[in-house]
Amino acid sequence: MARSTASIALLLLATMCPAWGWKFLSNVKMPTVKDIAQHRQAAARFGDKKLVVVTGTSSGLGRKTARALLRTGQYHVVGAVRDLDKMEAVAEIEGFDTDNFTPMHVELNSFDSVRKFCDELGDFKAGRPIDRLICNAGIYQPSLDHPKWSKDNVEQQMQVNYLSHFLMVSLLLDDVARAPEPRVILVGSVTGNDHTVGGGGVYPIADLHDLDGLKAGAKKPVAMFDGYNFDGAKAYKDSKLCLMMLANALHDKYHRQTGIAFSAIYPGCIADSPLFREKRAWFRQFFPIFMKYITGGYVSEEEAGMRLFQVAHDPRCTKSGVYWSWNGGPPGGGGGAAPQRG
Repeated sequence: MARSTASIALLLLATMCPAWGWKFLSNVKMPTVKDIAQHRQAAARFGDKKLVVVTGTSSGLGRKTARALLRTGQYHVVGAVRDLDKMEAVAEIEGFDTDNFTPMHVELNSFDSVRKFCDELGDFKAGRPIDRLICNAGIYQPSLDHPKWSKDNVEQQMQVNYLSHFLMVSLLLDDVARAPEPRVILVGSVTGNDHTVGGGGVYPIADLHDLDGLKAGAKKPVAMFDGYNFDGAKAYKDSKLCLMMLANALHDKYHRQTGIAFSAIYPGCIADSPLFREKRAWFRQFFPIFMKYITGGYVSEEEAGMRLFQVAHDPRCTKSGVYWSWNGGPPGGGGGAAPQRG
């Protein structure tokens, strides 16, 4: 009886609003046996927890963000990482709830690996939508005098930091859109923003110019999106600029029709982050001191992780098309204070 009443109601709506109604009905389908089995499997695996995908959870910002998400007891976190053995050790050290944390392999240096990860994630989540997609993983190679190439013959920083995340978002967008209050968060950097001291006052400055390198295919031997000679530090800054521009483009194109909140975030300068492992020894020693005592811009991994967690979790951070940032050091509230919208 209930089913027939619902069918009549849908048909009445279709009659009253023909164009909208038939479009709506075209997306309605009766669940199959496979759908029912998947629903039961997802319920057993995730319960009522939200599903979060975070890239780069084996170190730094991603590690602390995953820990904060898991401690709420409200999320099942999928950690997309390159090294599963390292991730296993980190999960043990951090005390991750392994019932609600699933490490999955992805090599962002390979587009095929990204596609394989998305396929495996689709099988694993058993029809459950993705509530949060956090694109965090990144590499920084400022000291190179020549580019390193990905498996796809693309400059590594641009592929790992930007292009592979672009591909991942594209492949998972439909699954994210099915969640009730979905968010896609891209981790940017002050170095990609030329309106800041860190981005506009420190050479080289992020600048894509006319994208001549991208137009030429951005594959070996073309390393830079702007088509100019390779510069390791600029390649990193350009990749972060691309990520922040992507957040705005996704908001403009898809927010209204999907309801997804697209945003970028700069959680602060984690001066002792593993991100700087390829910098010279003297830089790794003195840069945290400089940021902590001279500029006041130093942020610990713990605090930065709480800031990214806040943008993923806090109901005050549901606005789309926002660049979340903090000025100065930690507010002292463990991420509790509302971030600034840029």
